[in-house]
Amino acid sequence: MNRTPITDVLGFLTEARWTTAVFWLLIVASVAIALRVIAAQPEQRSLGALGDWVARFFLGACWWQQSLWKLPPYYTDDPSAPFGSTGLAFWMKQIVQYAPFKLQGELVDQVVLAHFYVFAPIVYATEVFIGVSLILGLATRLGGLAGLAMALNLWAGLYVAPNEWPWTYFFLVLLQLIITVHPLGRSLGWDALLRSPERASSRSLLVRLVS
Repeated sequence: MNRTPITDVLGFLTEARWTTAVFWLLIVASVAIALRVIAAQPEQRSLGALGDWVARFFLGACWWQQSLWKLPPYYTDDPSAPFGSTGLAFWMKQIVQYAPFKLQGELVDQVVLAHFYVFAPIVYATEVFIGVSLILGLATRLGGLAGLAMALNLWAGLYVAPNEWPWTYFFLVLLQLIITVHPLGRSLGWDALLRSPERASSRSLLVRLVS
């Protein structure tokens, strides 16, 4: 069978691993939150809000999927391979080799790779947080900001790497910037519930900052 976007999506949604079950739970939760917002806030019953939800969900799914080839404890999709030949360490080495900014390459080499098993869990947890934040529409300004930082690092570090198209990462930077400035969780997301008018008097500064 020829590989197509349809076969890829079906394969991803039916793969026999625990992460597939978690992703299905995120799908159900995202839909349930959207329906709750629609029922509680009539102004959200619009194509614009639906479009924001779709864009936010798929960008979150992208981050979630990209976390799957760097699962702990080895942070790679092939634990039997030599260290640095696959997974997160491999791409860190790519940044070291091809980063156009010398300082970035040196920091990744001498700090991050030198203490890989300190930084790898942070990278993995950050990507999972970004994915869950966007899928559920929860703390999307914070999720957008975290994604923006990650995307900027990828864009700068892999700008001249072989077989990489720098515009790919730059578009990811732009998408994350948009979500940071205009948090899409306010459209059919958990943030919309947290920022509802009835909660205005009790809304904390933290909620206002991250959502």
